[in-house]
Amino acid sequence: MGHESCISLLYQCRNLFHIRQVHAHTVVNGTFHDLVVANKLLYTYALHRAMDDAHYLFDGMTMRDPTSCSIMVGGFAKLGDYASCYAMFREVLRRGVAPDNYTLPAVTRTCRDRKDVRMGRVIHDVGLKHGLLLDHFVCASLVDMYAKCLVVEDAQMLFDRMLSKDLVTWTVMIGAYADCNAYESLIFFDRMMEEGVVPDKIAMVTVVNACAKLGAMHRARFVSEYISRKGFSLDVILGTAMIDMYAKCGSVECARDVFDRMKEKNVISWSAMIAAYGYHGRGKEALDLFHMMLSCGILPNRVTFVSLLYACSHAGLIEEGLRFFDVMWEEHAVRPDVKHYTCMVDLLGRAGRLDEALKMIETMTVEKDERLWSALLGACRIHKDMKLAEKAASSLLELQPQNAGHYVLLSNIFAKAGKWEKVAKFRDMMTQRKLKKVPGWTWIEVDNKTYQFSVGDRTHPQSKEIYEMLMSVIKKLELAGYVPDTDFVLHDVEEEVKQQMLYTHSEKLAIAFGLIAIPEEDPIRISKNLRVCGDCHTFSKMVSAIMRRSIIVRDANRFHHFSEGTCSCGDYW
Repeated sequence: MGHESCISLLYQCRNLFHIRQVHAHTVVNGTFHDLVVANKLLYTYALHRAMDDAHYLFDGMTMRDPTSCSIMVGGFAKLGDYASCYAMFREVLRRGVAPDNYTLPAVTRTCRDRKDVRMGRVIHDVGLKHGLLLDHFVCASLVDMYAKCLVVEDAQMLFDRMLSKDLVTWTVMIGAYADCNAYESLIFFDRMMEEGVVPDKIAMVTVVNACAKLGAMHRARFVSEYISRKGFSLDVILGTAMIDMYAKCGSVECARDVFDRMKEKNVISWSAMIAAYGYHGRGKEALDLFHMMLSCGILPNRVTFVSLLYACSHAGLIEEGLRFFDVMWEEHAVRPDVKHYTCMVDLLGRAGRLDEALKMIETMTVEKDERLWSALLGACRIHKDMKLAEKAASSLLELQPQNAGHYVLLSNIFAKAGKWEKVAKFRDMMTQRKLKKVPGWTWIEVDNKTYQFSVGDRTHPQSKEIYEMLMSVIKKLELAGYVPDTDFVLHDVEEEVKQQMLYTHSEKLAIAFGLIAIPEEDPIRISKNLRVCGDCHTFSKMVSAIMRRSIIVRDANRFHHFSEGTCSCGDYW
């Protein structure tokens, strides 16, 4: 049997038994020593995920070339056997076999999947040493690896040096920035369009996700119009992403319009729409949609119940949330996990039923995580339960001692109670552990441009006009009865100083800019990276009444729609 016959037989193999028969024939007739035949055997074993057989064959080969090594590295990578993949790659280098543009991308994908940037840098150096960084496949795989490991600076450096950039590589970069800097992600999308690269549906899903994270309604509408112009169908993946985008840009109505226009919906689509209602505090509509979903024969999953319980929590639907939690397993065979318990602790805690929330934590059988204790700690802040706050904080700091946010939340609780010695204690702990508080930022989109404000910010070119507008508004609010709630200034300073600090919170500056720059008929939309404080919440309600403006605020927890002196959250957040 010649090597052509062996290779022909291997093409016809449908299972491992047939491959082993052909392998035995090659050993008997001597064609096993033909490198082309041996490599084809290796490849066929790897294709059938039989890496033990492939490794045995590889060890017995009298000759090997870069293709042989690449097949082994790629085979282990596809199998998810990262240790063997790395070990084989090291063996290839030790034997002096030069890696090629198949071997390096294969092992780079392993680094990507493991988020192993340290090993990824080693692969980068090997590629540089062997002159492979000019190869498109090698460079693209390294960009992908750095991007998925969120080392976007290194990903962009390689990306900028690439001689040719295809749609896949552009999409990788857009996705990388979407995970850590949505604004930069959309800038990359603009660059891609300017260079004449036409996005496909996968690229558009990535861009839609970036719009969702940024909360930029103008960009969301532009992207939506582009999708319509290009005739992309609203399938489950793109349609669901657009539901999430519109919901997180502040328009649950647009999200529902997309949902209704989707010809095909799965459980993920329904869950996304239920979650959209939850973000906006429209719990009754979330419940109605859930019942509609059941009537359509769609079976709920764990994500559906997370969305549903979240909606109940943020709308104050206590009994409904308890009932859904009880029937999850009994009627729908969905076993509660830590995310469901976290929603329930949040639901009970917001309602002031802290003892029940604590009992649920103590009796639950699933493993507890930091989000669970954070929910309890947040409830302690609302209801000023110092004793339980310390218990929750102790568990939280044990799980995540390096998370600065936990120390800040705990010190804020004690600050509101005037226990400044305990505030000092926790801030000293942060200093000793070299932890820094995440700064508060507020974003506002005006004329297709996003502006960013911090507390006391004076970097905006219209800063003078913004502060004049802010002071003018505050005077009108004070005449209407507004009194700054200095309990939300968490520093041991004089009352007058506290008022001045409150006046320059980032969301107030953004709203003042919106009053100047956004037409009266349009809502003022702002986004925050932290939870809106109580005083800014009161300020926003009064501005919506006195200035007759609609204000939509997206904070770290939910959406607030301010209109005519009220908020959609019903002051329950």
